[in-house]
Amino acid sequence: MSAAPVLVTGLPRSGTSWAGKMLAAGGGLVYVNEPLNPQHPPGRCPGVLAAEVTHRFQYICDDNDEMWLPAFRDTVALRYRWGAELRANHRPYDLARLLRYGTAFAHGRLTGRRALLDDPFAVLSAGWFARRLGCRVIALVREPVSFVASWRRLGWRADLRDLLDQPLLVRDHPELAALDPSADGLAAIAALWRVTRTILAGTPGILVVPYESLAADPLTGFRDLYDHAGLPWTPSAARRVHRACTGPSSASGAFRWSGLSRTAYRRMDSRQALATATRGLSQEDAARVRALTA
Repeated sequence: MSAAPVLVTGLPRSGTSWAGKMLAAGGGLVYVNEPLNPQHPPGRCPGVLAAEVTHRFQYICDDNDEMWLPAFRDTVALRYRWGAELRANHRPYDLARLLRYGTAFAHGRLTGRRALLDDPFAVLSAGWFARRLGCRVIALVREPVSFVASWRRLGWRADLRDLLDQPLLVRDHPELAALDPSADGLAAIAALWRVTRTILAGTPGILVVPYESLAADPLTGFRDLYDHAGLPWTPSAARRVHRACTGPSSASGAFRWSGLSRTAYRRMDSRQALATATRGLSQEDAARVRALTA
């Protein structure tokens, strides 16, 4: 069994919460949700990550990791900062979350578990996590029409300035300089998908997994991911994955945050979910997305 931490990443709405929860179902990992999310909750929790997030899709590289490296070393070592969290966040929800994460980190250290970071906002820094922290990195990529349809249904927008305002990111990936921050909503989401897919394809040390392949055959797919992450594929893990991925949905199908971890995970029939993935997007818009992401 590997001692390496695990990072599950990919753009939001690519199945990262689902994949992270299924990997954690084996019992060998401590689930840590979106430490790089700039919104609180789930991010901006110094007990989990003692660093200030300044951008969505924060870019971390060797030239700016003076703060990030020690902070994430604490996170993946499951060292929780109780005092820092108490000073920053005081609401009842925050205190409940503090107890949950603080005890989970302590129990994880005592029982030899590893950290699993589920963080779509780490997607552009996935190479750094693999290289500097030794993470086993799994990056999910969704088919672009389904991806754009999901964002459109939720009314989400992609602000390309989140990328362009990070000079080191543009330096290391000069193709980003061609992005148009004034692009219309659909074009901006498609552009975010395209550049992220390009960056992932050119980054060594990560496993890129098509969401659709995993959803079509979850038992085989997750057995392979368990192997990649250095986790034992036990009968218990197989049963839990089977129940979570092949049974009826645990919700109405609407997107919602749930639990103290604030994840979008819910039980579902993953094969059935594929059949409705592009709903709400017209044929004309779907054709445009295909052209923009080709």
